[in-house]
Amino acid sequence: MSKRNPSWRACATLIFVLSSALLPSIATAQRAELQKIIKQKVLPNGLEVIVVENHGVPLVTLEVDVKNGSFTQTPDYAGLAHLYEHMFFRANARYPMPDAFVARAGDLGSIYNASTREEVVNYFVTLPADSIREGIRLLASALKAPLFLQDELERERQVVIGEYDRNESSPGFVITQRMDSLLYPGNFSRKNVIGDRQVILSTTPAKMRSIQAKYYIPNNSAVIVAGDVNPDDVFRIVEQELGDWKLGPDPFVADPVPPIPPLTKNAEVIAEAPVGAVTVLIQWQGPSVGKDPAATYAADVFSDVLNDPQSRFQQRLADSGLWQGVLVNYYTLNHTGPITISGQTSSENFRAAMKALQDEIAKFDTPGYFDPDELTAVKAHRAVTSAFDRERASGFAHTLGFWWSVANLEYYMGYVDNMARQSVSDLRAYARKYIIGKPRVTGVLIHPDARRALGLTERDLAGGSN
Repeated sequence: MSKRNPSWRACATLIFVLSSALLPSIATAQRAELQKIIKQKVLPNGLEVIVVENHGVPLVTLEVDVKNGSFTQTPDYAGLAHLYEHMFFRANARYPMPDAFVARAGDLGSIYNASTREEVVNYFVTLPADSIREGIRLLASALKAPLFLQDELERERQVVIGEYDRNESSPGFVITQRMDSLLYPGNFSRKNVIGDRQVILSTTPAKMRSIQAKYYIPNNSAVIVAGDVNPDDVFRIVEQELGDWKLGPDPFVADPVPPIPPLTKNAEVIAEAPVGAVTVLIQWQGPSVGKDPAATYAADVFSDVLNDPQSRFQQRLADSGLWQGVLVNYYTLNHTGPITISGQTSSENFRAAMKALQDEIAKFDTPGYFDPDELTAVKAHRAVTSAFDRERASGFAHTLGFWWSVANLEYYMGYVDNMARQSVSDLRAYARKYIIGKPRVTGVLIHPDARRALGLTERDLAGGSN
């Protein structure tokens, strides 16, 4: 990571100053603005339909979000949520011939894709606004009647294994896999989106059908339509095309996702690879949005303050030259989101850099460590970026889909308001509850020669404590 330069800092400072001035108007206006452009309806079969009006260009993004993903995976299903995502675009009862679905998507002039994350799988098409009915019909065909043909499964299996191979070839793959297995004891499969190679290679159409029957039901899904549309027209079309999609049993009542057990002790991982810099990852179990939503807002402000180039944290670690770069992050999830501090340093600076980082972590609850003016600036910056996100219909659909699945739409609607309420005492309370003195997993990715020169062992990493 390149060293910060004065012009970059001046630019960042200007952005924060301007956004700070805008905070009161943006924070109070967000919910009102969202309520103007977002309309919701729940169909009799439980399908949630969310419509966002944006008449900037004559396009529309149609997105289906399903509460599926790695969090639903037992070890014998590890990676199959992602494989199912690939099969979605294959043969179904309406388009039974090979590549017929893809051909129809092309006829509509659409751009389509999908993604699998820990707690949501989404499928989306962007197409001309006058083709909305045909686009909904296309998605409906894949949702209601997939065929899971054996030859297509074989083909998509190899595509997914190709993705697995590319991930595995990355120097960071081993360390992140090992750290996740330690951070989530006994529940690694529920955080492992890419999955298990042998499970992917041995799966069957029957397993695909079991995922469909359990999770691909209307009362576990949402349709989000964003763009140049009329909400009433959208509600009518979606009900006509998906109103006969059969409601199913709530998958999380019959088979609830087990809670992630808390860490009871620190753990350490060292991975060797032919890398230049030394990469360090420190992770804690963070809040779950369903159990401690207040802490998730504090977590975002906390991370933003520490990532501000002018923060004490960055000045002590990055500006001192000990670290090439340091980043603090909390990933919001309903089932224990991780808190991560990641950074890169040189082998020569490694020990001094680690000591400096440990010293800073220990000060997170020190009076005066966080300045109220810093909070005002970063909260304003979040409000501004949230407002910009709404300008692009396709990106906004993805944002709404993620929050619908991980939390709920109300969480997103109140996000900026709740961010604005966070205080220095909230940040300190968050650090006490989730970071300072709490069990964590520390990982280091380092060149074998550098490790030998340092004589680095896991015990060395265990020596740092809050």
